[in-house]
Amino acid sequence: MPSLPLLRFDIWVVVIELIGSLIIVGYCVAALITLLRPRGMTSARLLIAQGVLTGLSFKLAGTLLKTMLLVSWNQILLFVAIFALRTALKRLFLWEQGRLRLDVSDR
Repeated sequence: MPSLPLLRFDIWVVVIELIGSLIIVGYCVAALITLLRPRGMTSARLLIAQGVLTGLSFKLAGTLLKTMLLVSWNQILLFVAIFALRTALKRLFLWEQGRLRLDVSDR
């Protein structure tokens, strides 16, 4: 069956999470470049918040795909802990992004 390797969820999980990590790194590099400009601190912080939100969405998709591979209660509990942590981080960065946008609009 030639299509069988396409159904290897463990490989897709790694690929999706790698894409999420690369997105975060890319936004961090863009934020570092933005810091070289005068008054670029707020823009850099916004870029990092946006990058983390986008990257965490990919990483969350990878984590959800892992649910197809869960076979023990320890794995399920670890998945729930990771899911809760990523969700909390996403909410925190959404709050920070909204706060930074308000600061930018007040100027």
